Amino acid sequence: MDAFLGQGRHFLRRLSAQPQIYSLLRGGGYFLAGFCLSAASLNQHFLPLTVGLICGCTGMSSLIAALGGILGYLVFWNALQPVAWCAVALLLSAILGDRRICRTAPLLMPMAAAFSVAILGVVFQLAGNEAPPVIIYFLRILLAGVASGLFARVTRERNPLYDWFACGFGVLALAQILPVPYLGLGYLAAGALLVRGAFPAAALAGLALDLAGITPLPMTAILCLSYLIRFLPKQPLWLGGATVVCVCGIVMYICGIWDITPLPGLFFGAMGGVYLPKQAPLSHRRGAIGLAQVRLELAAGVMAQTKQILAEIPETPVDEDLLVQRAAETACNGCSYRKNCKDHRHIAQLPGALLHKPLQSSEELPIVCKKSGRFLAQLHRSQEQLRSILADRERQRDYRSAVLQQYGFLSGYLQQLSDTLTQKADSIRDYYRAEVRVYGNRPAPGSGDRCLRFLGTGGKYYVLLCDGMGTGVEAAMEAKTGGELLRKLLLAGYPAEHALGSLNSICALRDRAGILTVDMAELHLGTGAVSLYKWGAAPSYLIADGKTDKIGTATPPPGLAASGWQPPVKRVSLRNGERLMMVSDGVGEESAFRICREKAGAPDEILARCLLDCGTYQGDDDATVVCIRLKEG
Repeated sequence: MDAFLGQGRHFLRRLSAQPQIYSLLRGGGYFLAGFCLSAASLNQHFLPLTVGLICGCTGMSSLIAALGGILGYLVFWNALQPVAWCAVALLLSAILGDRRICRTAPLLMPMAAAFSVAILGVVFQLAGNEAPPVIIYFLRILLAGVASGLFARVTRERNPLYDWFACGFGVLALAQILPVPYLGLGYLAAGALLVRGAFPAAALAGLALDLAGITPLPMTAILCLSYLIRFLPKQPLWLGGATVVCVCGIVMYICGIWDITPLPGLFFGAMGGVYLPKQAPLSHRRGAIGLAQVRLELAAGVMAQTKQILAEIPETPVDEDLLVQRAAETACNGCSYRKNCKDHRHIAQLPGALLHKPLQSSEELPIVCKKSGRFLAQLHRSQEQLRSILADRERQRDYRSAVLQQYGFLSGYLQQLSDTLTQKADSIRDYYRAEVRVYGNRPAPGSGDRCLRFLGTGGKYYVLLCDGMGTGVEAAMEAKTGGELLRKLLLAGYPAEHALGSLNSICALRDRAGILTVDMAELHLGTGAVSLYKWGAAPSYLIADGKTDKIGTATPPPGLAASGWQPPVKRVSLRNGERLMMVSDGVGEESAFRICREKAGAPDEILARCLLDCGTYQGDDDATVVCIRLKEG
């Protein structure tokens, strides 16, 4: 049975790794989450939990959650006020979501969500549509802010505390959904948490059922007492269903309240929870490993705090009035009319906004001066000085952003490393092995293209194609340096996005923008999925069943700016015998696409040779072709 379930889990993992299936499941999950959270209520008053989910997400996820929430509020409540909540929350997510200001001020989005709920509550109350009690009004405002901050944390990081409260909110919402009599979704979720969740999650699930008011039984006490049975040694998980039924019977007998409606949902939820994936237990920090965990977490906290402090340092404003004053002093000091001039004091008091005007002639000056040409020349010098200062400030801003990113990367990496110290190694074997072949038009030492392939951490295999700008030894050194840096970061366990962000920051700090392009394929050997990261690189080509698809488009190279560094990522699958062709920009894009379509059935070597010949015909640039396949076993 265990072997059969293991094979089934692996099949589902491979199926979910398909890009189309993954996107569909992800979108369906956000839609259902928005739909179900809209059912949450207290004393038959709807709650803005879906608003928190919308504000906690970004992009298409926020839109899908908003559509699910709007549909849910119309189905469950048939009210316009929560629909307006969702519309305003979607607008807030589009304006503020994933912006730098929200990262530096994490409470901005929760405060905006709470403020929008407060304003809409007053508007609809004045319109006479709804007049909830005062305590419900303030409770909605509080829940909007709390849910927004909570779901933002849940979607961006893994923390047991946030997961427990998210489970509590989920049970509170599902408690109002009863698709089948005597089988409420809230009871099913609570039963599953009783078997697979931690004790705080089970306790919060019971509290949510009590707040929902769907049964007079004290569900918090029932779930807490049922969870205590799990502490007995050698306790089988399937006994949880029978345990919760027995505890319910005992509590009903003691309280004198007979209500059997929770029993089916709790029983089937507990039995179904046995087959859910097991969550990683909370680490017990003991001995040397525990001490190492504490130190890593402290270091991660110091990095995060340092990043926050640096981000909050205000920039010193440029004193433009002083620049105008110095220009006036320089012009007036050498003026022969200074002793008899009555306007030299007024000239020194002119505003700094004058420096932002073209000032092509003396007639554009706001004062009358006998030597206006001298003053105009000094203003032109001050304008040049102001432009130089602003350009220097912009460079400093980029350098500051690069440093902030590195502190953020290190903080996340140290926290991730601390979390994995006490986790057991993944026992799932790699079902695929990578087969990579590299073809080039020049020998490796003198080629500006550098291809690296190596096995990373967590069952990931990486293929890097770095193309240095130009040709010759200098381009080869740039490609080698960038590729080796990425290889070391990835081997250390850095996520691909963080490793590429570090390379971008280094290129920006060195003022070496566009010195190389990066084309990276991250192969997941357990599922056959491939993540393609392209940064200034040429498109790749996916060949399957005689058909060719172009993957990726032209993007700017790394190093143009320290902020906004994230490269586009495309996800494909090679588990069904597909072939991925990565090419450098020495091969023309249109010609490469045409050749891949015409010779889709040709062997790898022949197809690569045709692509390289096309590159040689187009010019003298270095050309490299990388063929990637996945083989079972």
